[in-house]
Amino acid sequence: MSTLTVPQQVPPVSEDVEQLRKAFSGWGTNEGLIISILGHRNAAQRKLIRQAYAEAYGEDLLKALDKELSNDFERVLLLWTLDPAERDAALANEATKRWTSSNQVLMEIACTRSSNELLLARQAYHARFKKSLEEDVAHHTSGDFRKLLFPLVSSYRYNGDEVNMTLAKSEAKMLHEKISNKAYSDEELIRILATRSKAQINASLNQYKNEFGNDINKDLKADPNDEFLALLRATVKCLTRPEKYFEKVLRLAINKRGTDEGALTRVVATRAEIDMKLIKDEYQRRNSIPLDRAIVKDTHGEYEKLLLELVGHEDA
Repeated sequence: MSTLTVPQQVPPVSEDVEQLRKAFSGWGTNEGLIISILGHRNAAQRKLIRQAYAEAYGEDLLKALDKELSNDFERVLLLWTLDPAERDAALANEATKRWTSSNQVLMEIACTRSSNELLLARQAYHARFKKSLEEDVAHHTSGDFRKLLFPLVSSYRYNGDEVNMTLAKSEAKMLHEKISNKAYSDEELIRILATRSKAQINASLNQYKNEFGNDINKDLKADPNDEFLALLRATVKCLTRPEKYFEKVLRLAINKRGTDEGALTRVVATRAEIDMKLIKDEYQRRNSIPLDRAIVKDTHGEYEKLLLELVGHEDA
């Protein structure tokens, strides 16, 4: 499901490090060389490169990249080069600082990562920001948003596939009851979304549809302008069909007048090694244009080149 391509014969780390140093030397930066290395190494390999670079030159590779590059290309390359947990911590911290009711990044991180990945992100947050993600989320959000986001980022849900059908039936009924009464921020509704395993939530929502005839997200569309309801719908999507959620983020990022590079960069950097293949299939199905073609139409330069390496592209 990953779209990252790693060469069958990966050069020794020392060679990658030497080549990167070469890319930074002399007149101008050799962006193509940087892309050919970092754009084709997995997370474990990039981590080794970063460690070896620091040992060889006494400088963090991220600092070297920061000095040499700029704009959207720098942003996507820095995010991509970060360890996934550090990356999530950085994105979450940004999201708390710039938090608005339409910002779904905190929920996205909490709901599309495995329990372990979320735990590692919380630990990376401690290490980098000297405080907890939970306290920042509680501090920067309020009302119903805090009521939902705080338990989501604090969660450590069971990751297995086992499902309790009796529970699925009773919780589907409870969810329907709360939604029918417009009790969208009811603690029981939030408890189910924030603590149950993804397999259990899927079973409950399938039960909901069978029993009450509607997809739960259709019933959560009572007021299309309500941003808390939009966050609830996105939460359900991230927990059950993340590729649909990310396709929509990309569609909105690319189809706007003027690209939302922040969203495009975030999705490509965080999903290329996870499920970008599924997201691309969903994008093609929904928009009748391949994602790589949409990226070519909307971006340019080294930024475009690195995005295309990460999402995989057909040569024209």
